[in-house]
Amino acid sequence: MREDRAYLAPELAERLGGEDLLGWAAAAEGEVFREVKGRSTLRVLIGGQPYFLKRHLGVGWLEILKNWMVGKRPVLGAENEYRACRHLAARNLPAPRVAAFATEGGNPARRRSFVLCEELSGHDSLEAVAAQWAHQPPSPLARRRLILAMARFVRRLHEAGVAHRDLYICHLMLDRQQWAQGEARLAVLDLHRARLQPKLSAYWRKRDLAALLFSTLDLDLPAISRLRFLRTYSGRPLREAFAEQPRFWRAVARRAQALHDKAGRRGLTTGRRA
Repeated sequence: MREDRAYLAPELAERLGGEDLLGWAAAAEGEVFREVKGRSTLRVLIGGQPYFLKRHLGVGWLEILKNWMVGKRPVLGAENEYRACRHLAARNLPAPRVAAFATEGGNPARRRSFVLCEELSGHDSLEAVAAQWAHQPPSPLARRRLILAMARFVRRLHEAGVAHRDLYICHLMLDRQQWAQGEARLAVLDLHRARLQPKLSAYWRKRDLAALLFSTLDLDLPAISRLRFLRTYSGRPLREAFAEQPRFWRAVARRAQALHDKAGRRGLTTGRRA
């Protein structure tokens, strides 16, 4: 089968090489982390090694039409995550490593697919890290190091032509061991909505940056932290960054505040999808 229809990492060839991959994924059992209509995420063990299995069972024509009517491209299966993770791995950007993938063709509303990724062991989400700050505030140096690492990582992500489309701090992962040694190394996960472009447009960069800003609005960060992020992400002195793209940065701030207001009306906390 073509690699754009199925993929199996060499280390799993002996265990799953003779399997109908879609059949194996449908029957696999593990700890359920998320289950919504047409999609589920499980943590499974294969040969004692932890993986995350994301199964897509088709979204239905109604969901496809609803997305198109509001100008969104519907997520039809696991292909987005598979391609995004492989794309980032080829550019040395940390993301879950793909171990297996399969999809079937035919009716897009009922298309079955899955992606199996290695667990990002030894990482904590930035949301979990920030939750500890209320009881154990970080030193100014640690906070600065983390803010700059975020800015550099998101810049590289966008330079690689990847729009995450769910870029909240809960999806940015901090390497625990490196952080204990004073170095902030990040990875990204949950790429099922990711969009790849040869050169990422300002529209998608704005949406990612607004989502990231929204998810930090309740952290009581000093203004200097946000300005450091902006300077590092843009690669320009602040005066030049604001002078070159004033409308862009105002649009980022407006959208972040709109997401925050919407989350407040729904009783949701920041750091999670609004």
